[in-house]
Amino acid sequence: MMRVLVTGGAGFIGGGVVRRLLAESGTIVFNLDKLGYASDLTGIQQQLVGSVAERHVLQQVNLVDAENTSAAVRQADPDLVMHLAAESHVDRSIDGPGEFLASNVSGTFNLLQAVRRHWEALPAERQEQFRFHHISTDEVFGSLGENERFSETTPYDPRSPYSASKAASDHLVSAWHHTYGLPVVLTNCSNNYGPWQFPEKLIPVVILKALAGESIPLYGDGANVRDWLYVEDHVDALLLAARQGRLGESYCVGGYGERSNREVVEAICTELDQICPKGSPHARLITPVDDRPGHDRRYAIDPDKIKRELGWQPCYSFEVGLAETVAWYFDHQDWCLKVRQKTGYGGERMGTK
Repeated sequence: MMRVLVTGGAGFIGGGVVRRLLAESGTIVFNLDKLGYASDLTGIQQQLVGSVAERHVLQQVNLVDAENTSAAVRQADPDLVMHLAAESHVDRSIDGPGEFLASNVSGTFNLLQAVRRHWEALPAERQEQFRFHHISTDEVFGSLGENERFSETTPYDPRSPYSASKAASDHLVSAWHHTYGLPVVLTNCSNNYGPWQFPEKLIPVVILKALAGESIPLYGDGANVRDWLYVEDHVDALLLAARQGRLGESYCVGGYGERSNREVVEAICTELDQICPKGSPHARLITPVDDRPGHDRRYAIDPDKIKRELGWQPCYSFEVGLAETVAWYFDHQDWCLKVRQKTGYGGERMGTK
């Protein structure tokens, strides 16, 4: 039975990976997560029935703690490590960059050291099959012009404390491959959305504010463009890259879902007008606010490499994925209230300097 260590497995994307591994394989999953403010196990716990529960091992560990990280890796004895643990909210990184450096840089370093020791001690056959998959973001590439797209050869140009910390972690992983021979694969994804995302990111924030009849903040002129990727499509890509990606290579994962922030907000309002006509038109709540400091103008990804080499392509159009996401949050407002109350976060804006 394959043993997989997933860091950040109680987070939004990591949770999707864990649920998929438990549902579609006989894998033993070691779920390493510090259980911070954005962590939640509800979706995973719903699957822990019968023998499935025996294949999920929760390890409450902060990667900043080198000793406990090493102990967790020894306990997991993994054949594959999928590293998703990261502080990821740009606005929070503006307010508190130190935590992002500690988690995303020092935490990745500690994990790499522990995994390298584990890999070097494996028998030859297991060592040959072992992989470390590092999951990153397109934000490390900076801001694009009107007709450009990020690819695996795009120079790094991070503009926020968050993206700078992720760029540093990418470089550490690459260095451990070239210096120590650690068998690694990297992926850089565009903006994820879907069920179970902690309600501080754009799409869940807009949904919940609209449902509450509150003002919907739109940064600047609303023309900043992001490439939106439905989380289940991303999980497909991650598992493909982890199993079949070429060692030492990186793969860009995008959803062909380029939309301006204004287009996204207006599309959410249109969906809510159908689901909850009592509050219509929800677009009346859209309120321009001061832009985010250092706000990148445009992201877009060319996923040709992962499509060509691994056969991946997204199954969800933005319209279908957004409709499912809006409906899910409408049906799970109790979950949103619970996680907000647990963290004390009520939807207020952060990152204004």
